[in-house]
Amino acid sequence: MEIHKMQIEDVVRPEKRRRALTQEERIRRKKRKRKRKLIRMAAIGMTAALSFALIAGVIALVLFVSGGIGRQESIQAVLSEEIRTLKDGKKGKWQDFYAAELAMPAMDVELLTVNEFSRPGIALPEVKNIFIHYTANAGTTALQNRSYFESLAETHERSASAHFIISCDGEVVQCIPTKEIAYAVMKRNYDSISIECCYEREDGQFTDQTYQSLIELTAWLLHKYELVPEDVLRHYDEGGKLCPKYYVENEGAWDKFLVDLSQYMEQAAE
Repeated sequence: MEIHKMQIEDVVRPEKRRRALTQEERIRRKKRKRKRKLIRMAAIGMTAALSFALIAGVIALVLFVSGGIGRQESIQAVLSEEIRTLKDGKKGKWQDFYAAELAMPAMDVELLTVNEFSRPGIALPEVKNIFIHYTANAGTTALQNRSYFESLAETHERSASAHFIISCDGEVVQCIPTKEIAYAVMKRNYDSISIECCYEREDGQFTDQTYQSLIELTAWLLHKYELVPEDVLRHYDEGGKLCPKYYVENEGAWDKFLVDLSQYMEQAAE
C-alpha cells in the first residue's frame, strides 16, 4: 500500500505542477497582452497627436504665407510709390527743360520698308529708356547701315534695326518712326528707342561730329518723352553686350557723355 500510494502521488504531483505552470503562463500572457494593448493605444494617441500637430502646422504656414504675401504686396506698393516719387523728383529738376521749345534736330528720314526682319510695323506702347549703340563696323556711314537693315527683308539673315543712325560726319538718318518698335535691344524693344552710332577708330570712340549730334538727338528724345539723363543707357546695360564698345571699356567716357548731355539740357532750358 505504501508503495502504491507513493506511486499515485508521484503521478498526481507532476500533473498539479503542470497545471500550476499553465496558470502562471496564462497570467503572464494576459500581462503581455495588456502591455501590447497599452503600447498600441499609446502609439495611436501619438500618431493622432502628430497628425493634429502637422495639420495645425500646415494651417499656420498657409496663414503665415498668406499674411506674408499680403505684407509683401504692401511693401511692394510702398516701394513702387517711393520709386515713382523719386522719379517725379528727378523730373522736377527738368521741368524748365520740358517746358522749353526744343526743335527737332536736322535729319534725313529714310524709313525702312515694313517687313518682318527690320521694321515689323508694331506700335511702341511706351518709352522708358533711350539706348545708345555702335554699329560694330568701323568706317561705314549711316546710309550704308540703313541699307543693311533694309536688306534683311530679303536675306532673312537676322532681325535687326534701330530708330536712328548717326554718321561719322554727324548726319542723322531715321530708319524707324518713334511710334514703332525697332529690333535693337532684345528684351526692351517694346519700351525703348535706339540710336546707332558710326565710328572710325578701332577702339569705337565716336568722332566729335557724331558725339555732338548724339547729344542733340538724345536731348530732343528726352524732351519729347519727359525722361531724364539717367534714363539714357548703353546696350551693355541691358544684357552685357560690348556696345557701344568704347563707352563700355571706358566708364569715364560714358560718365562724361551723361554730364555733357545734362549741361546741354540745362542750357536749352535757359
